[in-house]
Amino acid sequence: MSDTIAAIATANGVGSIAIVRLSGERALSVALSMSRRTKLSPRYAVLSFLYALNDELIDEAILLYFEGPKSFTGEDVVEFQCHGGFIVAQRVLRAVLEYNVRLAEPGEFSKRAFLNGRLDLTQAEAIASLIEAKSDDAARILARQMKGELREYVEKIRDALLEILAYSEVVIDYAEEDLPQDVVDQILYKLEAITRDLSKTLESSRRRSGLMQGYRVAIIGKPNVGKSSLLNALLDYERAIVSDIAGTTRDTIEEQVRIGSHLIRLVDTAGIRAAHDEIERIGIERSIAAIEGADVVIALFDASRTLDEEDQAILALIERYKEQKPFITVLNKSDLPTQFETAILDLHAPIRLSCKQETRELIEALTGLMDHDNDSEEMMLISERQISATTQALCSIQESYEPLESEELEIFSFHINQAIRAMASLTRPYELDEMFDKMFGQFCLGK
Repeated sequence: MSDTIAAIATANGVGSIAIVRLSGERALSVALSMSRRTKLSPRYAVLSFLYALNDELIDEAILLYFEGPKSFTGEDVVEFQCHGGFIVAQRVLRAVLEYNVRLAEPGEFSKRAFLNGRLDLTQAEAIASLIEAKSDDAARILARQMKGELREYVEKIRDALLEILAYSEVVIDYAEEDLPQDVVDQILYKLEAITRDLSKTLESSRRRSGLMQGYRVAIIGKPNVGKSSLLNALLDYERAIVSDIAGTTRDTIEEQVRIGSHLIRLVDTAGIRAAHDEIERIGIERSIAAIEGADVVIALFDASRTLDEEDQAILALIERYKEQKPFITVLNKSDLPTQFETAILDLHAPIRLSCKQETRELIEALTGLMDHDNDSEEMMLISERQISATTQALCSIQESYEPLESEELEIFSFHINQAIRAMASLTRPYELDEMFDKMFGQFCLGK
């Protein structure tokens, strides 16, 4: 990493400022040359003109110098805060690259921060996720993880597993020494506590995955019950074509909208009924797939029409999936004379509304569902990589119970080692010396 890298750190577009960032051993000398200055004090903002190699004036900008290792990347870092827009930042970047500086690869600043020990993997993932946070709760969780909350949680689990491994290795290698009584019982007690902790974290993370990815809300119903009208009402603009002709929506339509403190993705599906042509059949299959991929489902019925077989098909889908995800049942067109047999829906506590007039009650119901059990203080894994690694660790721990009970401690230690390595992949590599430190630190061996 001896080379110096540079990139524009702000999004493309017109704005008041844009930031060009440099990192590496030549960052300071490039900044001094471009600003025609002899000195930059660390962490002091300086207003200065910037010049290209041919002495052409580029811009007047603010310079900030962060001396390594006390910087984001752990290297010398300089930021040019120039005027925003499409042109100026590009001109500054081109001038920087003339000084034998190369363009940074995607994520390379964070990669250098990780390699230089300024970030662990959990913090790096939190930074990337915070940029695309879909809710206030997600932003709060990610801000804490940037500070190292998940790292501390992983370290606590790893330390406990290392202690268990140390107990096991002592029994294997130093059985003739004076050891604590009931070692296997102590190991089992500690192991069960770790299992409960990891299981709770995994369950909570999977349940609240919509916080990070954005909740998907599917609108289902038979043709012509008002699904597209409801989508338009929630979006507050005419996104979907609305028609009295059944089957107007032939495919799923997806749009984002903010509900409460959450950014959600609304999915308007094709009407579910017996298909009359191949295109419509494919649309209906995608609608059922949308239900399976949704976090919340709005089942829409028409209050002005009598219950029929197509409505019964929607009710059957509710029964089929109700144990897997929450449903909100909505009786639409309540401004018209009611013909629907509402007794059948009483078990589902339908919301009665006219989506062309008022959707407030539905919005409140959606907000309540997404806010429910979203305790931002509870530990949460924020990516599939983290969930996969933790699942692997938990599986290894569960596989260790049988050899522990039969006192096959070599096999038991193997599974615990696998669990430690899986947890270590969340933050930093696992070193065998850590286990020896635990082992020799707790037991007086060899005398």
